[in-house]
Amino acid sequence: MPVINTNIAANIAVGYLNSNQNAETSALAKLSSGSRITSASDDAAGLAISTRINSDVVALQQAATNAAEATSILQIADGGASNVSDILARMKAITSEAASGTTTDSSRAFIDSEFQGLLGEIDSIASGTRYSGGALLDGTFGATQGAGQGGGGGQGGGTAQSQPVSVLVGSEGTDTISITLANLTTAALFQGVDPATLNLTTQANATAMLGTLDTAIDTVSNARAEIGAQESRFNFSSSSIQTQTQNLQSATSTIRDVDVAAEQAALSSAQVKVSAAVSAEVAANNSMQSLLKLFG
Repeated sequence: MPVINTNIAANIAVGYLNSNQNAETSALAKLSSGSRITSASDDAAGLAISTRINSDVVALQQAATNAAEATSILQIADGGASNVSDILARMKAITSEAASGTTTDSSRAFIDSEFQGLLGEIDSIASGTRYSGGALLDGTFGATQGAGQGGGGGQGGGTAQSQPVSVLVGSEGTDTISITLANLTTAALFQGVDPATLNLTTQANATAMLGTLDTAIDTVSNARAEIGAQESRFNFSSSSIQTQTQNLQSATSTIRDVDVAAEQAALSSAQVKVSAAVSAEVAANNSMQSLLKLFG
């Protein structure tokens, strides 16, 4: 039925025009942003999942930094322990000289002077081997990092090693690896030895010191082996973190990244429909003008 009060055809054309323009706008937004989800209404579930994955990726990227930092700490500690090992080897050499019956007591006094200097150097290395201001080999490592289990570590005393320090190497609070560093001060290495006999002034002291030095050398060797084992674990952890990060980034890409080819096709289709709707709107308006001829 021809009417002039309501242009039904034009209203229909406008409805389709709005719909097609919205589709065109959505396609342009997705192509320009590179994201399939430009608003929560595009894919609410996908947005929630990808947001959680992105937070895990960020946490893993920081975990990679944590693992690298831990590796640096262990490398520095191993360097200090290596120096202590070299000093102990030198101490054993001069102790062997002092233990020989061919060495006089006056010569032993000179040998003991070097021996005492080397003892002091061990403590200097133990306290001077540092990372970010904290000593690594004097038994205070866990205490200075504030991560000791059940209180602070020993202050360079007779404790065997510092307190464990937990390093976060994942996206959850339970994803940790502990660092434990040995106490390599003279108090720890020569624990139980009477300070009065810790010298080479007599042949008897020198002879007894040989066994003590062997024990100290073994202690340092075990400490370096433990450092190496921990460093190896962090290296594998770093590789695992890298793999996890790559896989999670791939997963979120699948959810969020736009398929450019498909979206370009959708944009082209929407643009054609917009043009068609505009033409239909013009035709609908013209049809109302044609009805006026009936009054002629």
